[in-house]
Amino acid sequence: MPKAAGDAKLLFQSLNKAYAATPTNLKIIDLYVVFAMATALVQVVYMGVVGSFPFNSFLSGVLSCIGSAVLAVCLRIQVNNDNKEFKDFPPERAFADFVLCNLVLHLVIMNFLG
Repeated sequence: MPKAAGDAKLLFQSLNKAYAATPTNLKIIDLYVVFAMATALVQVVYMGVVGSFPFNSFLSGVLSCIGSAVLAVCLRIQVNNDNKEFKDFPPERAFADFVLCNLVLHLVIMNFLG
């Protein structure tokens, strides 16, 4: 068992070293994704404890968080300089796409609320 713990420690150290080289704008996007997923998790736990009487509201909240996280991951992929597929797209266009898609997502979510 100590070998597995040592391997896990080595893995986390190498991941931490690799992530330290990540640009700040990508770290901010990662933080937003973690926040959106944590918010979805809190909503699911709340629904499990209290109940889901307005089920449409629960679905809207969780799908809004998950959709925002997915759109943020797409933004991260487009803004990353190491990604060769989106080399021709400026980061401003990627951010504009992110804002427009979030607007459409939340308009659909608001319509689903009822």
